[in-house]
Amino acid sequence: MPVVKGRWIADMKIDRVADNEEPAEERARDFRPVDRGFTAEMAHTESERCLRCKRPLCVEGCPVNINIPAFIEKIYEGKYGEGLDIIHESSLLPAICGRVCPQETQCEGRCVRGRGGRAKPVAIGQLERFLGDMPELASAPVTKPKNGYKVAVIGSGPSGIACAGELARSGFDVTIFEAFPTAGGVLVYGIPEFRLPKKIVKHEIDGLKALGVHFEYNSVMGRLANAEELLGEKGFDALYVATGAGLPKFLNIPGENLPNVFFANEYLTRANLMRANNFPVVDTPTKHGKNVVVFGGGNVAMDAVRTAKRLGAEHAIIAYRRTEDEMPARKAELHHAKAEGVEVMPLVAPLEFIAGEDGKVCSVRVQKMQLGEPDDSGRRRPVPIDGAVEVIPCDVAISAIGTNANPFAKLIGGMTLNKWGYIEADENGRTSNPRIWAGGDIVTGAATVILAMGAGKKAAASIIETFCDSDEATSDGAKVQKEQKGQKEPARA
Repeated sequence: MPVVKGRWIADMKIDRVADNEEPAEERARDFRPVDRGFTAEMAHTESERCLRCKRPLCVEGCPVNINIPAFIEKIYEGKYGEGLDIIHESSLLPAICGRVCPQETQCEGRCVRGRGGRAKPVAIGQLERFLGDMPELASAPVTKPKNGYKVAVIGSGPSGIACAGELARSGFDVTIFEAFPTAGGVLVYGIPEFRLPKKIVKHEIDGLKALGVHFEYNSVMGRLANAEELLGEKGFDALYVATGAGLPKFLNIPGENLPNVFFANEYLTRANLMRANNFPVVDTPTKHGKNVVVFGGGNVAMDAVRTAKRLGAEHAIIAYRRTEDEMPARKAELHHAKAEGVEVMPLVAPLEFIAGEDGKVCSVRVQKMQLGEPDDSGRRRPVPIDGAVEVIPCDVAISAIGTNANPFAKLIGGMTLNKWGYIEADENGRTSNPRIWAGGDIVTGAATVILAMGAGKKAAASIIETFCDSDEATSDGAKVQKEQKGQKEPARA
């Protein structure tokens, strides 16, 4: 890369380095990772494309504000450990975010090099993953001495992990309560192995344990203990609620309760967390259909239909009530699905699931649609075409039209919820209770991993500011020091 008057100048002749993917016909038969990731040579070449902008819009587009040009420059210099340290200042999960974040609408969507269609943006996600896959090169995390405060984090998904990591580094004793027998939340039950290997998530969880974070599994908060008990007899000073939004939305059509009609979260949890792909070796039965139709157009729908393909579906259809252009899924996921043989059926909506002679679903009746005027989202509203009805044969049908708030937030209590059951919280995660913070999907509704992480970081910063002055959070005597200075702790619930 040439240097002019002391600053780097990107090589404008280099095209974006292509993703390093497994052949589609081969990868669609098993759960191997689709993308092998960049080699060192590929990463170095791609790093030469970065413009090192004076005002890096890519950083503004990142929900956790990673210093993207700085870590890319370290890749160019071959100082991978230093580049990873730069990422870790803002994000503890680069190997995960590099794989699953929607970079095309966030950091890469703001990349100056890709503006106006002149060229493709820098492959920021691939470069972040490249560094994230070398955790052994990172410096040991710097943690502050224990400050004497205890925080309970409810939920070990991306938002809970991000909050717990920030608090642990700042000297808090943190306990994460997780309802499942393993940590990771949607990262392990929702995202398939071919997109996010479980060993990557395990490494990040092990990193939290190394920071001193304690995990309590099979712990359904709201059932085992509510907010009053956690903040009272259990001795926690604060709570961070990150229970997610995993309650499925119903289609509310006849036949929805037929055998082999699944909700996407159920289907993916069986395959990802309970290893239904290995049935009968593993005792998690599910239907490995030959004709599978998935209703929805988001990333979850893509994960479900691509999982069905790997479980032996000869015909795997993703049916969506709008066109491909309106699909909210990442373009990369749609591209991968089609390359693997998934059929896209646009402009249809389900009307009824039909049972066969055995009482199980055998087909679905769908209404053909056309696009009308834009709705509140700005996308053109699908409108039924009179008399245009079709029957699609299927032995497995999957609904992936979205989710609702997890009901455990209501059981935990102590906070104001809105009419849909989501927790009301401000931009820093503060709820109506001065000792409870919340973030992630249980506040915003279903969103992305990186947005949930951003919420966790903001909440952690607010908790730190509330309980610890910067010059006091240095010893186990922090509480005593506060009392000696006449400062009051937040009022108990």
